[in-house]
Amino acid sequence: MNLGQHVATIDTALLVLQYKQLQSQQSSTEQSSPDIAAQAAVLRTQIAHQQNECARISRLLADGAATQKQSDDAEAQLKVLRGQLNALLSTLGKNRGSISENALALQYQKEQIEEQIDKSRIMSPITGTVLLKYAEQGEFATTGRPLLKVADLNNIYLRSYFTASQLAGLKIGQKVTVTADFGGDEQYEYPGIVTWIAQESEFTPKSIQTNDTRANLVYAVKIAVKNDGRLKLGQYGEVRL
Repeated sequence: MNLGQHVATIDTALLVLQYKQLQSQQSSTEQSSPDIAAQAAVLRTQIAHQQNECARISRLLADGAATQKQSDDAEAQLKVLRGQLNALLSTLGKNRGSISENALALQYQKEQIEEQIDKSRIMSPITGTVLLKYAEQGEFATTGRPLLKVADLNNIYLRSYFTASQLAGLKIGQKVTVTADFGGDEQYEYPGIVTWIAQESEFTPKSIQTNDTRANLVYAVKIAVKNDGRLKLGQYGEVRL
């Protein structure tokens, strides 16, 4: 199994239906956005006509063919039309803004569903071997429940324990020799590198033997070993500095 390989899929039928529903709602919301230019076109036409009427009356007033009242009434009508246009533009602008915010909220919900659908495709986090399957096809998967146990068997770690006196000559990055015990007299040596040293001591595990039988407290150490195909998880080994 390679890094990023698709290993399992959680059923996404409900998520897909939710996504389609949100998509339909978003489309309907966007289509309900008012066409400001079209709705304001009538008032703009009336304003243009009234402006021409005001100019005509102004010329007649200059020639003495119209009264001041006619001129004032025409200007007042123009002012009313302009006020109506400003009010209409303000209302439509607020409506469009509210609709845009609703459409944006639906878009965020769609993106959340997309993220859930994407995470329903389980990819291998490492290049390794499947050791155990905790779920079969058709079974329910719940949050926190593992589906597979995968391990990189090409690069494994030996967890060993050192006494305080032994720890003095050990440091991260140091090269050591690991002797793997295959039972009987069959043993193989592997080069290893110290990758981690515990900061606190702990009681010696019952399954661990130390040269110093008086040592009750030991420090855990991780040693990286390159596997040639013979090493197995849980196998015993001995470290030589």
